[in-house]
Amino acid sequence: MALYLTKELDNDAKIYVWHITESEQELRENTSIPDDELEELTFLKSEARRKEKLAERALLNTIFEDERVYLGHHDNGKPYLQNLATEISISHTSDYVAIILHPDEALGIDIERLDRDFSAVEKKALSEDELDDLSDRHRSLQLAIYWCAKEAIYKRMSINGVDFAEQIEVERFNPHDEGEIDATFYYKDGTEEEFELEYMTFDNHVMVWVVG
Repeated sequence: MALYLTKELDNDAKIYVWHITESEQELRENTSIPDDELEELTFLKSEARRKEKLAERALLNTIFEDERVYLGHHDNGKPYLQNLATEISISHTSDYVAIILHPDEALGIDIERLDRDFSAVEKKALSEDELDDLSDRHRSLQLAIYWCAKEAIYKRMSINGVDFAEQIEVERFNPHDEGEIDATFYYKDGTEEEFELEYMTFDNHVMVWVVG
């Protein structure tokens, strides 16, 4: 069982990252799993998805080692803790599970592999200004950060039918191993909301989060 990273933020949020090194069988044997989550696993045909969900539960058990927490999902897929007044956001790749928590602030987190093909992201999720800001030297990392930032904001907003290219604008940034970026969410009624996000890279992955 591998807790890879714990990060405490200045705004009282906490991030936990689990490295999925176990087999599905090892996760099942070493993780206490609520009955409803075990039932959900039976509907997942993909072994990779089952491992992600099992690692997610293993991480929750590690975070809340002194109490049993139950995970639910709203109709739009947004996760919530059924028996604890704590905000939560979750993201997975084949190798990692990331969870961010805050006592009461809305939040979002996203993690992606840097070797993922982001060509579809470039075509559908970026505005003309964002496309113009891409550099040849750091193009792959920039695309990954753009996508994770937009996903994190989308999760934080919890609104269906968001147009990533039109409604989420990420300000120009120079990518580094870690840093901060600014973004704006444009509501369909013409109002807008500004956000400050943070990101970090590790083990061929990038992770972006937003709180508040």
